[in-house]
Amino acid sequence: MPAMTVLLRTATAQDAPAIRALLEADGLPTSDLGAATPHFVVACDGKGRILAAGALQPFADTALLRSVVVAREARGAGLGRRVVQDLERMARAAHVNELILLTQTAERFFTQQGFRVINRQDAPPGVQQSEEFRSLCPSSAVCMAKSLASSA
Repeated sequence: MPAMTVLLRTATAQDAPAIRALLEADGLPTSDLGAATPHFVVACDGKGRILAAGALQPFADTALLRSVVVAREARGAGLGRRVVQDLERMARAAHVNELILLTQTAERFFTQQGFRVINRQDAPPGVQQSEEFRSLCPSSAVCMAKSLASSA
């Protein structure tokens, strides 16, 4: 894929339809987006078109990393990695110590980003009460975690 100018930014309310369309095109859950109010970041091309997105849903000092998606035509350009890195930066700034996620298709990708597989029941109770954990992601989804605690 040729190099392109990409801007990462915090999503706005006006971005919601494009984010929802991107998630639905990839089969990711959207039914709880209004109630869960996750904090999205988006990667946009030079024309403002959203090519990738991802979100944090905070639970005290832990956050659910969710809805990481890259448009099919933009895959392979490192946008997913950039979105995850930006979400990690935001989480650290918000004093989040651990990120938790569920995935059915991207275990390898998240392992490359430093996440490790954990037992679903070992996720913090607040995260387990989220709609994503309770009903949106099947029990076959892999649960992963990444500590953001400073090693310094």
